[in-house]
Amino acid sequence: MNPVPPSTNRVLVPWPEIRDRLEGVTAEIYDGDRPPPADLSDVVACVLPYDKGTAPAELLSRPMPELGFVQALSAGVEKLLPLVGPDVVLCNGRGLHDASVAEHALGLVLAAQRDVPRWVRQQWTGSWARAHTRSLIDATVVILGYGSIGAAIETRLRACGATVVPVANRARPETGVYGVAELVEILPRADILVLVLPDSAGTRGLLDAARLALLPDDALVVNVGRGRTVDTEALFAETASGRLRAALDVTDPEPLPPGHRLWTVDGVLITPHVAGGSASFYPRAADFAVAQLRRFAAGEPLENIVER
Repeated sequence: MNPVPPSTNRVLVPWPEIRDRLEGVTAEIYDGDRPPPADLSDVVACVLPYDKGTAPAELLSRPMPELGFVQALSAGVEKLLPLVGPDVVLCNGRGLHDASVAEHALGLVLAAQRDVPRWVRQQWTGSWARAHTRSLIDATVVILGYGSIGAAIETRLRACGATVVPVANRARPETGVYGVAELVEILPRADILVLVLPDSAGTRGLLDAARLALLPDDALVVNVGRGRTVDTEALFAETASGRLRAALDVTDPEPLPPGHRLWTVDGVLITPHVAGGSASFYPRAADFAVAQLRRFAAGEPLENIVER
């Protein structure tokens, strides 16, 4: 679906950096920190607030009869799909988070392999107790959910001397990408498994007890995709026993509640879903949003359209 030139020119954007670069439109700020404007009757497009909890859903639940285009700044839009009418073009933020998530994934891998949490704890007590650690060089890393973010992670891992095995939903033999159906053969070879999966009916619980059991002893599970793609109880059992390790930027449930058993498992490193929101994301997102709104105003084809 391609947009048609809007009949009005009122749009909602989350940041002044976007508003101030637009010409010929009436751009208002809706950043998700306050309620949406009371009158949305002539809004033709909106760039949704990023990382603002239920704010995007609150906005999209309001009547907007002229709405023709919704731009999400997240790569995953599964929670937005039921809220966007079939006549409205929905675009996601695919590509905007590649560098940020890849950087964080590499950081989690290196922190876990080089036992950084251990050295931080020692610093707190002023202890100088040396030990040799695991490494990333020569490790076999399976990337499950191989798309643009997975490719960015692969580039960084290869630069560190790792061997990378990319796995997507379907095999692409011509480019060396394996399919999910081949996990039974692939997982036993993985020193590190990096998950970059979206949340969908086909991915929820994909890394279950049976697949976790295929990983070799001391393997590291890294999740920078969606928490529900991993069976939390099965992961807890494997990490609490000490057989596997984990570095998680996403969890199920999320947020991970105080007192949850995963918080205190040795060998588990947790960050609070921050991989995609580094400083590198915001200028890229602003540039993309401005370009998309200009295309929409001109009736030109949009990028990153979510097919429904």
